[in-house]
Amino acid sequence: MTQSSPVELPYADGDFFAFETLLSNKERDRLHEVREWLDANVRPIAVECWNRAEFPHGLIPQLAELDVMSPVRRQGHSNLLAGLLHAEFTRADASIATFMGVHDGLFTGSLELLASREQQQEWLPDVYALRKIGAFGLTEPLGGSDVAGGTRTTARRDGSSWVLNGAKRWIGNATFCDWVVIYARDLDDNQVKAFLVDTSLAGYSATKIENKISLRTVQNADITLENVVVPEEFKLAHANSFRDTNKVLKATRLSVAWQAVGLMMAAFDVARRYAVERYQFGRPIASFQLVQDHLVTMLGNTVSSMGLMVRLAQLAEEGQARDEQSALAKAFTTARMRESVALGRAVLGGNGIVTDFGMAKVFADAEAIFSYEGTHEINTLVTGRAITGISAIV
Repeated sequence: MTQSSPVELPYADGDFFAFETLLSNKERDRLHEVREWLDANVRPIAVECWNRAEFPHGLIPQLAELDVMSPVRRQGHSNLLAGLLHAEFTRADASIATFMGVHDGLFTGSLELLASREQQQEWLPDVYALRKIGAFGLTEPLGGSDVAGGTRTTARRDGSSWVLNGAKRWIGNATFCDWVVIYARDLDDNQVKAFLVDTSLAGYSATKIENKISLRTVQNADITLENVVVPEEFKLAHANSFRDTNKVLKATRLSVAWQAVGLMMAAFDVARRYAVERYQFGRPIASFQLVQDHLVTMLGNTVSSMGLMVRLAQLAEEGQARDEQSALAKAFTTARMRESVALGRAVLGGNGIVTDFGMAKVFADAEAIFSYEGTHEINTLVTGRAITGISAIV
């Protein structure tokens, strides 16, 4: 039996320490505007799209109108607002947040950081306006954590063009994107370069990955490149080694850590509301000590992770954020996230394993966030190397 709570509940969104008040009034208004849009347009369709493993393409024009692309570099907002916005997207739906993370983070970030000024002037207007949808091709069927030194996709110079051959895996948006940035090893100097590839080119194909249990709305694909000819002007001018690629990954690793915060907020939203509305033994289960313990642990995980991310956003604002700090943030927040969604699922009991109640989707989506943008183990070892001076990575 479920009954409605007779009282308005405080601390409804998990921001127990009111971190969003650190924003300026203008940025706080912007955060609230985006939150209201997500509540009205994304949250109501999120579970249905996830169940069908279908992407809601009708949202793309609305996202363009909302104008959330590149909040820091293009719009001049703070890193804190950018992080909180990404958390809000994830809180509404981790799949739509991942679409944004791929298009606006990995793909757009590649162009903003590694393309020449002339290339940016030509490409970015359509990207910002979502007239062109992008993807990011780095991970490979046989290369994930070791892709820095083991990129198998190759690029061969042929006159005024490049010829790409190889395969990529887990590429979000790749079934419907217009462009994809492909990272490939130059056969001449063995360095990783980046190329903007039009997905209509001969030799390019993308096949949707089926049967996922996480982020089902995201259209991940296997990409095959067979003698794809890319003109020289579509090689990203400042992408000439994997160190350049790392400039993109450093920024997006922070975005995934913010996603972990957003997913914890989502889990807390569902579990707290369910606990006060679900009655057993004649009273709400929120009155039981162990349920309160679960909720408080979830809240503590959310608040501690958010506090870490707020400080890291401040360091990024000052140009002081380091790679190992991003790695620790991703490892810590996703571990706390994994614990939190498990506790939230436990609060819902049997109802926690069906998507109708919201928690099963949150629980499943956490598994993908735990792994991408560097696994928990790799990010732990990156941090360990920084604090010991000794690398444990072969």
